Amino acid sequence: MGRSPCCEKAHTNKGAWTKEEDERLVAYVRAHGEGCWRSLPKAAGLLRCGKSCRLRWMNYLRPDLKRGNFTDDEDELIIRLHSLLGNKSVSVCRAAGVLLSSYYSISSRRRCSYS
Repeated sequence: MGRSPCCEKAHTNKGAWTKEEDERLVAYVRAHGEGCWRSLPKAAGLLRCGKSCRLRWMNYLRPDLKRGNFTDDEDELIIRLHSLLGNKSVSVCRAAGVLLSSYYSISSRRRCSYS
């Protein structure tokens, strides 16, 4: 019972991604779109796990991924959404359209006043 393994652990690369692997992943996703991450490594010719490919794409290689600090407008939006939605960070992220991992608890809390 249960799900079959996502990949053969003996034949997968672990550790840092090479530039060539990044280029293959980007080329494949541009040509075929985001889809079945489980079958992507084999189809793209990568010796990686599907989960590893998905995380690499979502967190580092997506073209619409914004890097750097948040603007003042984005800070205000995050604070306003947090006051409306509370600590539901997934909802705040979706509403703000930004990648947000514990941003609020690290930096915005200092500027917020609770009343």
